[in-house]
Amino acid sequence: MASDDNEIIAEVDSFYRLYKRGRVERFYDVHGSFYVPPSPQHPSNGVFSKDVTISHHVSARLYLPENISDPQKVPVLVYYHGGGLVMESAIFYWNHNYVNSLASELNVVVVSVEYRLAPEVDVTVIYEDCWTGLQWIASHADKNSSGSNNKDSWLTNFCDFSKVFVAGDSAGGNLVHHMTMRAGKDTLNNDMKITGSIFAYPYFLFPNVEIDKEGLANKIWGYICPPLESGLLSPLDSPLINPLSEKAPSLSGLGCSRILVCMGKKDDIIPLEIGVRFVDGVKESGWDGELVYLEVDDGHVFLTYKPESEEAKPMMKFYNNFVHCK
Repeated sequence: MASDDNEIIAEVDSFYRLYKRGRVERFYDVHGSFYVPPSPQHPSNGVFSKDVTISHHVSARLYLPENISDPQKVPVLVYYHGGGLVMESAIFYWNHNYVNSLASELNVVVVSVEYRLAPEVDVTVIYEDCWTGLQWIASHADKNSSGSNNKDSWLTNFCDFSKVFVAGDSAGGNLVHHMTMRAGKDTLNNDMKITGSIFAYPYFLFPNVEIDKEGLANKIWGYICPPLESGLLSPLDSPLINPLSEKAPSLSGLGCSRILVCMGKKDDIIPLEIGVRFVDGVKESGWDGELVYLEVDDGHVFLTYKPESEEAKPMMKFYNNFVHCK
């Protein structure tokens, strides 16, 4: 019989194993994920980057295009990485390379937030980490404010806080949703507002959308869904994963003025119908803002893995037009 140290109580193929005593083994080698250092002194593909500590549990990697000069001000893009809420990191290769490209192609300062992962922490803790990162960014909105004692000069010197965007792919899209909803009811530091939210292949699940119940997205959520709230029939009724749930707050409360939803026609993880129904839900809620929907003829989060490819160029241009209101 296996000891408690080696007894597996949950496993998602090619993602992670959870052992009885709480140890988590992640299979980063399968995904080609590995740490890469920032480039604070010498730009990589035209972008400087550096790591900053926000709080005891939250950090971020910042990206600054080298062609920006003080006192030029550019939009700030807050990025939340994907990985099913259980994998990946802001400082791993795929995310670093992608965000570096976003900063270069969009000519924006990017703050890629590093948050804790499930199953070591509850999903709601992840949301708190992401909100902590967003509040830290907002503390820079007033250059003379004393609300934060760890301000960063890249944000105070180069960011136009009247143009703040939040973006995320897959699980990051789920995080974007919850940050945007919270910004609609809670005040950000210095009364900073979110201009636009980019939901790319958002990690949402609906009980009446056809998807393989043994599929990756369902399997992960089945393991990490917090204890069911009173009245929920299944994990897919949770408003944490289902923004159209009867228990979910009205989408009219989305705290931004513009929304871009991107879905992949060949996505075998998050079905196209998820995005279509979310967009319809936003429209039907009475949310007062500009909503743009984009379907790309490719698979799940393809832009993350090949941001410099020919296929990625139209989507990068679309992102650029959205951020710069073209």
